Amino acid sequence: MTSPASGAATQPPAIKSRTAAILRSTSGNFLEQFDFFLFGFYASAISKAFFPTGNEVTELLLTFTTFWLGALMRPVGAIVLGAYLDHIGRRKGLIVTLAIMAVGTVLIAICPTYSQIGVLAPIIVLVGRLLQGFSAGVELGGVSIYLFEISTPGNKGFYTSFQSASQQVAIFFAAIIGYALSNWMSASAIADWGWRIPFFIGCAIIPFIFLIRRTLEETPEFLAQKKHPTQGEVFKAMLANWRIVMLGMMLTAMTTVTFYFITVYTPTFGKNVLKLSATDSLLVTLFVATTNFIWLPVGGMISDRIGRKPVLMGIATLALATAYPALAWLVVDPSFSKMLMVELLFSAYFGLYNGAMVAALSEEVPANVRTTCFSLAFALAAALFGTFTPLASTWLIEHTGNRASPGFWLMGAAASGLIAAFLIYRGRSAAPART
Repeated sequence: MTSPASGAATQPPAIKSRTAAILRSTSGNFLEQFDFFLFGFYASAISKAFFPTGNEVTELLLTFTTFWLGALMRPVGAIVLGAYLDHIGRRKGLIVTLAIMAVGTVLIAICPTYSQIGVLAPIIVLVGRLLQGFSAGVELGGVSIYLFEISTPGNKGFYTSFQSASQQVAIFFAAIIGYALSNWMSASAIADWGWRIPFFIGCAIIPFIFLIRRTLEETPEFLAQKKHPTQGEVFKAMLANWRIVMLGMMLTAMTTVTFYFITVYTPTFGKNVLKLSATDSLLVTLFVATTNFIWLPVGGMISDRIGRKPVLMGIATLALATAYPALAWLVVDPSFSKMLMVELLFSAYFGLYNGAMVAALSEEVPANVRTTCFSLAFALAAALFGTFTPLASTWLIEHTGNRASPGFWLMGAAASGLIAAFLIYRGRSAAPART
């Protein structure tokens, strides 16, 4: 007979401190977004170092293409590493993703320029981006699911919002470093070698993040599962749930496109398109990162109270109606204040929508393959829409001559989110989930 004491011992241990678990799990997200933002902010310098063609637009297109090609590895990482996390556990899987991401970051930071080693330089940068994309394919999803599984009932939107909130801290930190460099160094020195300094700082914090993540606890929900699916079973279940993966991709497109526009692409848009100073672009980015951090948990909390559906459909409708008019107003007579107002508007859309979206998608995917399905939906959205945003925006402006044309790209993403939310919640009550 099993004694009460031994029976109690079979219960999975509870998370000791949810605050510590949030910080430990999101530390890898910090590194991922820190490097992604730097790649976008220093795109001009990177393009000249690794893709020198003599034409600024062509150089930028090649740089953003490399950025996007790395993102195409995200679905692969979502499937392969997502299945690993669903089988072996959240904790061990997130340590593996961090290691892969660290290798990619170091490769880009130390890679010699095209003038030093020729065509091998862009190849090394591309390999670094492919490794980062492979890791990022499940890093975001793995952390989101981890937060979802440790959250308290009725607060899943609030808890999962800290996945994206950690990325805003990274953007703020990177922008501060960029702002300091722009004041301490000449523009030519930054373009020549100074742009590497923030990347080296990112490399320096990798060991610290490893130490933090090694102390991460496994989620009680994963430990409570009687059977963990094999990778083959995960793949079969993923195929069986293709509909929610596709709808999840459409739902996430609104998040990824808006996010990459207001963070990764904003510095290039401000400097190269609006002809504002680098300092102005950095200050806008600092404000955006701050307001993103505020809006994300607010959006999560609101969706916990009134339901995911009204938040998702309401914000997507507003974005669809205002994205192009806002940019059209900005480009007529660009200024720091006008750019700030437009970017803060988009920041509110992103934060409120994403705060609800992560919890919404986590609730829809099957529990036994939650990481794989969530990660694949997010990775497809990031690869096909989000990280394609800088390239799409540059191409649209170049081929239409309309500096507000990226607004059409933003509108398309909003329409995608609106349609997906409608299809997912069709016929359901808007009442909040209390799981």
